[in-house]
Amino acid sequence: PAFPYKFKFKFDGCPNCCVASIARADLSFVGTWRDDIKMDQEAVQAYIGGEIPPNGGSHSGRDWGPFDINKEVINLCPTKCMWMEDGKLMIDNKECTRCMHCINVMPRALRIGDDRGVTILAGAKAPILDGAQMGSLIVPFIKAEPPYTEIKENVIEPIWDWWMEEGKNRERLGELMKRQGFQKLLEVTGFDPDPRMVKEPRSNPYIFWKEDEVDGGWDRDVEIFREKHQR
Repeated sequence: PAFPYKFKFKFDGCPNCCVASIARADLSFVGTWRDDIKMDQEAVQAYIGGEIPPNGGSHSGRDWGPFDINKEVINLCPTKCMWMEDGKLMIDNKECTRCMHCINVMPRALRIGDDRGVTILAGAKAPILDGAQMGSLIVPFIKAEPPYTEIKENVIEPIWDWWMEEGKNRERLGELMKRQGFQKLLEVTGFDPDPRMVKEPRSNPYIFWKEDEVDGGWDRDVEIFREKHQR
């Protein structure tokens, strides 16, 4: 079947300017890493001592005062995963969300890791049938290496098959995701649910199970049930 409507890919090399892809593409690919941030402690001290201008010198020539690593880097970390200990900068990398702020401020002291790949988001679009939507995370990390078979066969093709089969005329992927639910997208792609996919807590307190997800299915002996749930 033909595509129900247009389908856009956008690619960004790092999380620095990823908003353009997250806001405007059916599939967004954002370059990232999953190992530890590389640190040069001597360069950190050079920033603290004023030997290297912060932000690549973009703020030089203005009277901002001396560089304060606590005020300009550590306290602005969104997950508070950085601190100074015995004169050294410490990072709890498992809490890092790759916001790039510390790397932008001190590019000679901090570098991205070596285990690099992409984060993939789906469903962004401008207003068409429904309102504007930002992309939803579907793959936290996947290696991006030629010939990209894993991405094409495990991500793109299952999504296309679902969208072409279920999408209405002029319905973008994001609108199909909203209509049938994010859980349906996970079913067609085979991805396991991940806490990083959660945008916000549910407002609906009810949980509905499928029969194959319940031990013993729907048919149960009422006497066994009453043994556990006595009146």
